[in-house]
Amino acid sequence: MKPLKHFQVLLFMLATTLVSAQVTFEAKVSKKKLGINERLRVDFEMNKDGDNFNPPDFANFMVVGGPNQAVSNSWINGKRSYSKTYSYFLAPKRQGTFTIKQATIEIDGEIYKTTPVQVTVTSAVEKPKDGNNAEYIASENIHLVAEVSKSNPYLNEAITVVYKLYVSPNTGVSNWREIDNPKYSDFWSQNIDIKGLKVLNGTYKGEDYRYVVLRKTVLYPQKTGKLEIEPLSLDITVDVPTNRRDIFGARLLNQVHKTVSAGKRTINVKPLPERGKPIDFTGAVGDFNFKVTTSKYELNASESLQAKVEVSGTGNLKLFELPKLNLPSSLEVYEPEHSENVHTNLDGMKGSISDSYTVVPQYKGKYPIPSISFSYFDLKTESYKTINSNEIVIDVLEGPTSNSAQDITSVNGNKQRVVLNDNQFAFVKTNTAFTSIKPKHFFKSTAFWSAMILPFLAIPLVIVFKKQKEKRQADVFGNKIRKADKLAKKYLSEAKKELGNKEAFYIALEKALHNYLKAKLHIETSEFAKDKITNLLNEKGVDNNTIKDFIGILESCELARYTPITQVEMQKDYDLAAKTIAVIDKEVK
Repeated sequence: MKPLKHFQVLLFMLATTLVSAQVTFEAKVSKKKLGINERLRVDFEMNKDGDNFNPPDFANFMVVGGPNQAVSNSWINGKRSYSKTYSYFLAPKRQGTFTIKQATIEIDGEIYKTTPVQVTVTSAVEKPKDGNNAEYIASENIHLVAEVSKSNPYLNEAITVVYKLYVSPNTGVSNWREIDNPKYSDFWSQNIDIKGLKVLNGTYKGEDYRYVVLRKTVLYPQKTGKLEIEPLSLDITVDVPTNRRDIFGARLLNQVHKTVSAGKRTINVKPLPERGKPIDFTGAVGDFNFKVTTSKYELNASESLQAKVEVSGTGNLKLFELPKLNLPSSLEVYEPEHSENVHTNLDGMKGSISDSYTVVPQYKGKYPIPSISFSYFDLKTESYKTINSNEIVIDVLEGPTSNSAQDITSVNGNKQRVVLNDNQFAFVKTNTAFTSIKPKHFFKSTAFWSAMILPFLAIPLVIVFKKQKEKRQADVFGNKIRKADKLAKKYLSEAKKELGNKEAFYIALEKALHNYLKAKLHIETSEFAKDKITNLLNEKGVDNNTIKDFIGILESCELARYTPITQVEMQKDYDLAAKTIAVIDKEVK
């Protein structure tokens, strides 16, 4: 009986060991039912480290925080306990029952997937109006406002929208990111560059606030009626003071995430009046000057001059057509070259636009360029105005004399000169190159002997290639290094594709750096501590400045997800990562 008892104990211990060694990878949510105005935390937890973590797409949710990584590695009574978690903070987009789909990760060469989790989003829940509640304080002290210069403009009249973020004196903002951009589908729009955010003092609803101007946009409505401007929405990290203090007496702050929106704005666009509208009106609205000029008034036949039609002033310069020149038929006119010298500020578009015609007279004589008119709607007087150009006479001093009576007939449109070739039989080919049509036999040809000999010459190459492949497959450690190096190049190229998409770019860049370290330093993912990386690179003889650059890029990947980043800064991080990897390759001994 004793041997049987020992055998049972051995089986039990073996089963326990197998269970403890089992890999687990699961998804956990902070709650399975929440209001549309609440946040959801999703944790993807594993008990063994892995590579190439891929989260689900989080359809029907906005990612307002994360991914955050947490690693726990401890020994209790000689037994190792390991845990790694990727955390995301989500805001629901609408009500309903939704599924958090599978996440995947590679552990020891195997792909593991989480089980999908269902979450129900209800209507907004009422939050307590507690003066000590950080979320309530944040909601009362942070406001995003869209200030519109005019809510009832005319069609094609410029209006401005200025987005301001108001923050009360006792509240701070760490950073923010845009989660919904305004849409101007029925407007011509242009953003005004803001160089550096300045904190200003002002009032909001009669109370003192600090504010920053986040965005300025000039709009020209292209339709009449009620038009909607979609809201700008931000996810903000708010620093809220608490009643607790540190050992020096300073008040401790509590950080909370808050989504603020400027709300939709409705613009009621008035049509331009029909009464008094000129026939030649093409949609110009503003305050303009108009003129027609020529580069020459006297020239010889077959010489050229430039005739310029120009409108300058303030208004919708890019949104209407210039009047066309009427020129005599004996003047050859080419397609005009359009030019714009327009800049946009909060008052709208200013500058000039022009069409420049190249004109070539064919015959001697005097040719009038008749006066043409330009009409626009003047916003100051709310009436139409028409400006006429001066008549210009072109004097062609020397050249052939035309017998046509149409020399001074005005025509609209552009003409192309027809050039006649004196040699009417030029299309007939007189030189030929004859080739033999005698059939060629494949037998004993060059192709025949090549097909016979090449297979025998390829045999040694096949043998050498096979030996090299077997040698490479036997090198397990080398294959692992090559795989990591390949992944580093792959993710670096993926990061380049994602330039402009902040979150995806920095995830791909971080993966590229991690896989490069695995290839170069032969370390596992669990050893990716900055101190460990610094020590290993020092041991390999890498310069301290290069090490600082590499660690700096890793820190940028961690911090950039929570701070506003431009595409220019992303490009700089990518270029620095590529440069640093190349330098480490040269310096590692």
